Amino acid sequence: MIQTSPATPAASTATPGATGMGKYRWTICALVFFATTVNYLDRAVISLLKPYLETEFHWNAGDYANIEIAFKLAYSFGMLGVGRIIDKLGTKIGYALSTFLWSIAAIGHAFVSSTFGFSVARAFLGVTEAGNFPAAIKTTAEWFPQKERALATGIFNSGSNVGAIIAPLTVPLIAETIGWKWAFIITGAMGFVWLALWFWLYEVPARHAKLTQAEFDYIHSDVDDLAAASIETQPKVSWFKLLTFRQTWGFVLGKFLTDPVWWFYLFWLPDFLNKQYGLKGTDVALPVAMVYMLSSIGSVGGGWIPLNFIRKGWAPFRARKTSMLLIALCVFPIVFAQQLGQINMWLAVLVIGIAAAAHQAWSANIFTTVSDMFPKRAVASVTGIGGMAGGLGGILLSALVQKRMFVYYESIGQLDKAYFIMFLICGGAYLLAWVLMHFLAPTMKQINLDEPAAAAQ
Repeated sequence: MIQTSPATPAASTATPGATGMGKYRWTICALVFFATTVNYLDRAVISLLKPYLETEFHWNAGDYANIEIAFKLAYSFGMLGVGRIIDKLGTKIGYALSTFLWSIAAIGHAFVSSTFGFSVARAFLGVTEAGNFPAAIKTTAEWFPQKERALATGIFNSGSNVGAIIAPLTVPLIAETIGWKWAFIITGAMGFVWLALWFWLYEVPARHAKLTQAEFDYIHSDVDDLAAASIETQPKVSWFKLLTFRQTWGFVLGKFLTDPVWWFYLFWLPDFLNKQYGLKGTDVALPVAMVYMLSSIGSVGGGWIPLNFIRKGWAPFRARKTSMLLIALCVFPIVFAQQLGQINMWLAVLVIGIAAAAHQAWSANIFTTVSDMFPKRAVASVTGIGGMAGGLGGILLSALVQKRMFVYYESIGQLDKAYFIMFLICGGAYLLAWVLMHFLAPTMKQINLDEPAAAAQ
């Protein structure tokens, strides 16, 4: 039977907002953080094993770019479909299924024996890892009121940085001691640890036996949530319908322009440190870890900034837009990374780390715009559409810029020029994205999916 309150509400009637964070919604946030950590750990392994795999399989920059494109292509189309699947199956089963499959895919890399095989393995990993963010954003929308969603998103999104920190500190060491295949096996197996915790601790708020009535009411305290406090029974929304809204296109273009920048950091940062400064193997661990440590700060800080503005009385859309503009400006100094690196490598690492932190702060907010603008029944689908757009942007960048440009400049011994062009692209992408999002969704008004699209603008 559908319930509109927790299955077994505790006797406490204290208001969570007055008595502290509230136990269970932050436990759920920790679970999503763990999943995102594993997701990015599995994703980052290949970039750190690139020197070993180049030697064994005789790759050049073009071969690696092709493998990267296979992942992004599968991830992009996986994002489009997986959002619908998660909206249909629900977060508990949908998230678990995605994690199970991507863990199998990650481990499967260890059994590959050819360059083509790596493309296949990366494609399988891409399509299955696509489930993480639609499921994570939907979980956050189910468990947090609007004013806390950016902070919760920032916290779980920092898992992507933690995963990327753990990777350089462990993967090269594993490869050096017991071989590169074990790096894929050990990291991939972490997903099964998460699955055990997920089935033990997770349930939707309306069915969570240990959730207090007070916290349940706090979670659903937004005006737009009052009618959605129970498990939704309304029909799902078609992609075609969602694409008629300007709000959808604002999110889509924001992801299309900025996601490729993060892909660049994730897949090419170790190579940049190797080619520009001669760092190899375990030498890259500390600078890569520093970049992602800064990113973790940015992720949580990106959620805190709009929350602080809202607490000062700002309208949520104004707080979100202002935060995103400030964040976009923080990325621009990456344009000077190489010039600073000529003074000292660590200055380049620092400015790249600040840009990566700004990206994660941006992500905490752009993901939250979906739950700001769309009812919960459409959140995973819209997130999936935007994720597909981000992946396609990454593919376009890899195919037209990185693959051709990097191969060309490497062949003439001027790879530093290729990196400079990439840093220019990184520096301007967020400002352009902000302008387009502001034009398409100036007040981030939440839409009524039962109204014509024109009425929701």
